[in-house]
Amino acid sequence: MPKVVDPEARRDEVVDAVFRVVRRAGFEHASLRNVAAEAGLAIGSVRHYFDSHTDLMVFAMRASLDRVAARLMERVGPLLAEQDRDARAEGAQRMLSELLPLDDQRREETTVWLAFATAARTRPELEPLARESHDGMRKLVRRIVDGLARRRPLDAELETERLAALIDGLTLEGVLRPDRMPPGLMARTLRHHLQTLTGRP
Repeated sequence: MPKVVDPEARRDEVVDAVFRVVRRAGFEHASLRNVAAEAGLAIGSVRHYFDSHTDLMVFAMRASLDRVAARLMERVGPLLAEQDRDARAEGAQRMLSELLPLDDQRREETTVWLAFATAARTRPELEPLARESHDGMRKLVRRIVDGLARRRPLDAELETERLAALIDGLTLEGVLRPDRMPPGLMARTLRHHLQTLTGRP
């Protein structure tokens, strides 16, 4: 009797293999052949689920985006409902910390995402997802800024870009220079910035 394969589970296996190849060797090495070998599959098996390399890369980038978004959505409701200023700042830090390479899982995720985002500069098929990520992150940060800066006269648009730029910079430094930007320093820097938005020293 032939083995029954769950298509969704198999696609997830292949995507995880894409992520491993990208982390280890870079985006340009994530060919169908290399990904199939990483997943322990014949290349024909990968082609059964993905029509082309482009199809696979778009699917993998979407999966990367969705995995982080799912974790953020778990936190956004309680954060927006919180009335206490200090509790809002702590909740905002927990939420935004999901975007920073503070542990092995998040470091692997951000390494993969940076590779995809860089590739999107020259690969038109990836650019819409890169733009979606950029816009979604700004919307999230704007909601956090609005929540933290209640009753304070702040330029919300400017503060949104300032906080988003801080997240981007910490992420880049945390991936490229973890010896100079370790998790503790990233967390303290983010906490200090959020405290400035609430008016706390």
